[in-house]
Amino acid sequence: MIAVVLACTSAALFGAMAVAVRIALRGTDDPVLGAFATATVALAVTVAISVVATAGDSLHASDLWPFFLAGAIAPGLSQVLFTFAINDAGAARTAVLMGTAPLVSVLIALVVLGEPLEGPLLAGAALIVAGGVALAAERVRPADFRRLGMVFALLATLMFATRDNLLRWLAGNTDAHALVTAPVTLLAGAATVGLYLVTSRGTAWADGYGRTVRLFLPAGVLFGLSYTALFEAYYHGRVSVVSPLVATESLWGVLFAALFLRHSELVGRRLVLGAALIVAGGVLIGAWR
Repeated sequence: MIAVVLACTSAALFGAMAVAVRIALRGTDDPVLGAFATATVALAVTVAISVVATAGDSLHASDLWPFFLAGAIAPGLSQVLFTFAINDAGAARTAVLMGTAPLVSVLIALVVLGEPLEGPLLAGAALIVAGGVALAAERVRPADFRRLGMVFALLATLMFATRDNLLRWLAGNTDAHALVTAPVTLLAGAATVGLYLVTSRGTAWADGYGRTVRLFLPAGVLFGLSYTALFEAYYHGRVSVVSPLVATESLWGVLFAALFLRHSELVGRRLVLGAALIVAGGVLIGAWR
């Protein structure tokens, strides 16, 4: 029961975070700095939770370094791509495409781990493809919509799926507490984005960092809470239970976008249909795994 509540909470918070990022981007034209601000705020949130919940626990670097590697992939590289996706394609459409992560995750497992190709996977894949077709067939989109954003969203999804496969393996092979490993991955993510900023811009970005943090503060808090709930869910429940519930983040993203960004996101029937089909496919794949 705890895993179910945590997974649903993580999905809802992630959907809300996508909308919060979209709102924050109205005040800046720098998605990369926005991704860094979101990651650092989320890191602060998870560190605070970890300090309170795991005070006195012993830590070993050998248990934590693999999570640092996972964090460099996502939310490191993925968070930049995710923010670019929302900037170009909007929160609702990015959230829908992120729902394809279960399929991408399984495809990685098929290629890398040699998992068998079975009926439920094919059925789930068909539903996700149908959802993608519905999304591509939209006739009404926001005026500032750019197709490149959908490419960014799919690349971010690839990063998230790679990270999820790694986390599922690590969770069963470590004694480290989830509330410790979550901030470790976020630390790696923030460091990855920060390294990119320093190498590409020197210190010029630092002048606008404070203002950007204020803009992305809600998104960072939501992201940190979602991340904590996600890690706890995978530690408390089976993947077959947690993964399908986390996949509903697409529907949450569309719901929150319809509530708070109704006029700018233009959430129509085809978008809702695409989200429903993609989530159904993700749930089927997750339950099968």
